[in-house]
Amino acid sequence: MINTIEEKIKISKKLKERAIYEGFTIAGIASIPGSSRLKLRTNALERWLSNDHHAEMKWMEAEKRKNITSLLKDAKSILSVGFTYLNSNQNNTNRLKVGKFSQGEDYHKVIYKKLKNIGKWIKLEIPDCKWKICVDTSPLLEKAWAEESGLGWIGKNSNLINKENGSWFTLGFIILTKDLIPDKPHQSLCGKCDICIQNCPTNAIVEPFVIQSDLCIAYHTIENREKNIPKKIEENLNGWVAGCDICQDVCPWNKSVPFNNAFETTPKEWIKNLGIDSLEWDDKTWEGKLKGTTLKRIKPWMWKRNIQANLRNSKIKI
Repeated sequence: MINTIEEKIKISKKLKERAIYEGFTIAGIASIPGSSRLKLRTNALERWLSNDHHAEMKWMEAEKRKNITSLLKDAKSILSVGFTYLNSNQNNTNRLKVGKFSQGEDYHKVIYKKLKNIGKWIKLEIPDCKWKICVDTSPLLEKAWAEESGLGWIGKNSNLINKENGSWFTLGFIILTKDLIPDKPHQSLCGKCDICIQNCPTNAIVEPFVIQSDLCIAYHTIENREKNIPKKIEENLNGWVAGCDICQDVCPWNKSVPFNNAFETTPKEWIKNLGIDSLEWDDKTWEGKLKGTTLKRIKPWMWKRNIQANLRNSKIKI
């Protein structure tokens, strides 16, 4: 049982320390239902959806995303964690390019396993507490809760940014039925900077903090199930075949951030050396390469479509 404020402070501190011990870069806690900014973020989501900026990503319309207690009854607190995927061996130079977030092991499984270990710890330390793990397949307003937990702020490119670690991390959460000591919500530090907006080749950041998905290279290379990529996108791929890091690469907060060279973030050799010879791979070969990565969301025919689109309009040597 956690009854006194001293006990809450102690267990909250230990919970975040446990998260770091499990391999997360940053950890913070927010109280549920959170501050007024959660309502603002929910309103922003509704505007984004009403403008059809989510394109064909219909799962973003899930009502549960607007109400965290629909994911766990009697939820009182949420632990937010960030896992850095930036690895010094990642390479996006003169070859077909793959987003850094997906070059290593499937981050969904990596984060879930680490959160499960924290859950086992919670069972021992707070036995009367119920909890639920959420990775990015859960209908949760992720970046808003991470911001509320003090992990960072939502930047103008819509990525969560941390002062020390930039934006090169994926998020995970554990919702708990215990009142814990919340961290201070983070304030935005983007200021007047709009480098990300100016450098997006397809103008997908239609206004600060707002991404129009059907203008986004990452959306079209990963989510678009159409036979062809729109001409405007195709003309600006510049080597990208799976995701796009441009708005993060140019962000000043990402200029000097620490690497996480754990085995989970180490890029697959085939990704580091991806070339046009991959057009000759059959589906079975692709499936073997994609196994264990988050890139399996991109079907073999989509890889070929994306590569061929680059060959038609490439501004670099592939």
